[in-house]
Amino acid sequence: MAIISRTEDLEILLTVIDSGSFSAAARNLDIQVAKVSRAVSRLETELDCTLLNRTTRKLELTEEGRQFAERVRNGLDHLAEAEESLRALRGTPTGRLRVDAATPFILHQLVPLVPGFRERYPQIELELVASENIIDLIERRTDLAIRIGALQDSNLHARFLGRSPLHIVASPDYLARQGTPKDPDALHRHQIIGFADAAHLNRWPLRESGVVSPCLTSSSGETVRQLCLAGQGLALLSEFMICEDLTHGRLVKVLDEHIVTPNNRELVHAVYYRNTALSSRITAFIEHIAPQLKLA
Repeated sequence: MAIISRTEDLEILLTVIDSGSFSAAARNLDIQVAKVSRAVSRLETELDCTLLNRTTRKLELTEEGRQFAERVRNGLDHLAEAEESLRALRGTPTGRLRVDAATPFILHQLVPLVPGFRERYPQIELELVASENIIDLIERRTDLAIRIGALQDSNLHARFLGRSPLHIVASPDYLARQGTPKDPDALHRHQIIGFADAAHLNRWPLRESGVVSPCLTSSSGETVRQLCLAGQGLALLSEFMICEDLTHGRLVKVLDEHIVTPNNRELVHAVYYRNTALSSRITAFIEHIAPQLKLA
C-alpha cells in the first residue's frame, strides 16, 4: 500500500475511535461511511488482526487496536511536526487551519480580521467553524478554538487573549416603554432574554442574587443580541459582541455598577491540545489576531 494511502487510512481509523462510530467519523471527515468502513477493513486485513469490535450499539477497541492506535497517533504527530519544521525553514506557513469559536465571536471579532490575515498568509487555508457549545478538538479535527470563560480541560495549551466585560443591556426603545431598572430587585418586573439549555448563563454575576427567569431564550448568543436590538427585553451580553452597538447607541447599559467584575466568564483564551505541536499556522493566526481583538 502506498504511504499516502496508508496515512489516510490511519487518520480515518483515529477519527472513528475519537468519534465513536463509523457514521460520526464520516460526518466529521465529510466522506461516505463506506469509505470509512473500507479503510478500517483494509488495515485489519493488512495487519491480520481485529482492531475494533463492532456491535449494533457501539464500537470497542481490542487490546491490539488500543496499542496500535496509541502508536499511530504518536507517529502521525511526529510526522506533522516534521512537516511543520520543514515549512518553518521555508518561512511561509501553509496548509489548512481550522478555527472554532462561538458565532458572535466569529462575526464580531474574527471576520473583520480575516482580510488582513489572508493577505499576509495567502497559503493558509482558513476554515472558521461556529459552535455554540464547547467541542472536542480532536473529534472535530480542529486546530484551534477560542474559548470564553474559565477553562476546564487540563489537556489544553492556552494563550490568554484578554477579557471581555459583561453588560446588562437593552434597546432605547425597550427602556422608553418599560423604564430603566434602578436596582437588581427591579429585574423581576422586566422582560429577560436568556439562554436555552445553558442554565449557568442565566446566573448573572450581580453583587446581589443574580439568578434570572428568562421569558425568551435562544441557544445562540447572536440571536439573543438580535432580540435585544429588536426591543424584546434585557440581556446579559459580552462586550466583544456589543461594543459597536454601545458606541452607536443601539444598546444601552443598565445596572453596570452592580455587576461583579472581573469574573471568570470574562476570560478569553485561544486553546489547542498539548499533544499537538504548535504549528506555524496556529502561531501566525494567534499573533495576527491577538493585538487587534477588541478585548480589555
